[in-house]
Formats: sequence, C-alpha cells, structure tokens
Amino acid sequence: MEFSQLIKARKSIRGYQQTPVPRAVIEEIIEVAKWAPSSMNTQPWNVYVITGEPLNLIRKGNTENMVAGVPPKRDFPMKEAYDGVHRKRQIDIAVQLFDAMGIARDDKVRRMDWVMRGFRQFDAPVSIVLTYDKYLEPAAISQFDLGALSHAIVLAAWERGLGCVINGQGIMQSSVVREHARIPDDQNIMICIAMGYPDSDFVANSVKSVREDNKHFVTYVGFDAPAQAGETMTV
Repeated sequence: MEFSQLIKARKSIRGYQQTPVPRAVIEEIIEVAKWAPSSMNTQPWNVYVITGEPLNLIRKGNTENMVAGVPPKRDFPMKEAYDGVHRKRQIDIAVQLFDAMGIARDDKVRRMDWVMRGFRQFDAPVSIVLTYDKYLEPAAISQFDLGALSHAIVLAAWERGLGCVINGQGIMQSSVVREHARIPDDQNIMICIAMGYPDSDFVANSVKSVREDNKHFVTYVGFDAPAQAGETMTV
C-alpha cells in the first residue's frame, strides 16, 4: 500500500478478536517503526510488549482502581480535560461511536461500560507500553519522539492486518502498569497502544474520525504576495 493510502485508511480499532498475535509479527512491526524520527537521533524510547496474564492483571488493577475512585496518576503532567474546539472534536468522535453502538444519551450503564473498556485497553490481546528515561525530564521533545514512534507502530501494524488504538486510559493508573509490566522506577510511562486483529462484527470498528479542512490550521508564509502588516496568509 502506498503511504498516502495507508495513512488515510488507518483507523482506531476498539474491538478485537482474541486470536493471539505472533511475537514474530510484533517484532517485525517494531523493527519497522523504530525508524521513526527522533531529536538528534536520541531514540529515547523503551518498548514493553505485554500479553497474557500480565495484561489481564493490568486490566484488573486499572478497573478496580477506577471503580474504587482512585484518582488517575500519570508519570507526567497533562491536561486531563479539553475545552474549546478540542473539546468539540472529542465530543464529535464520541457521538459517532455512541451512535454506531446504539448507546443512548441517557443510558448511563452502557456509557460507563464503554469508559471501562478503555481502562481494560479495549480487551485487546496485546498492549504496547512506551516509556522514556526519567533523567530526560523536562522531556517535551522526548515525548514528541515517542509520539512519532507510536504513529509508526500503528501504521506498520495496519499494513500487516492488525488494528490499534493509542490509549491514554490504559496508563492512567501508572503504578498498576509499572508493577505488572515490570517497568523500572527510573522510567516514565508515556502511553500504551492496544493491538490485535480487528473484530469485524464490532460495530464501533466501522467508525472513522474526520479531519479538519486545512484552512482551519495551516498558514502559508512567503508563497504569494507579501502580507500586509498585521495580516496572516492562510490557505
């Protein structure tokens, strides 16, 4: 598949077959993805590939903590709630998903079940956890590099018939993930990626998010006649 086709075809998968993913396939995916760019070739990532009982224990611990009201605790600060146009985009994809699943606005039980699926890493047979070394803090550029790696992973997986969803909920209880994935204390957990073979009968997998028109976020400078003072030149 050409890259332009691959990147446009990929979508987040939230329902998986329980077919095991061969380790050799995952190794191949990582072998490709590690060529993602990183700042000054620092390659600041550590990768933990988790399946089986350790992953089940992470699901159990995440779920129990969230039900018990244990506050989320990540290894780095982040904005937990969006607002403005970012909140609108978040709501738009939630509406798409709930409509596909037939979950009514007032159906609190099914809505909560959907939220808990995220903490269970969508019941995927594999979770890939990305970390970086704590001594890299403040680590904004390293986190950027791990984002590049995660994108490369999901594209390489899609090319091989595997689905993924980059999942922040799965690492919101970082102590649980750290314990069962055996992640040392000198590393910060950045994100996890749920991975597996897509379940074609899971209707939410038909949902594909939309993208904004370029004119809303692209500014070209120096391509046409010079802008007047105080003006910006947009698409």
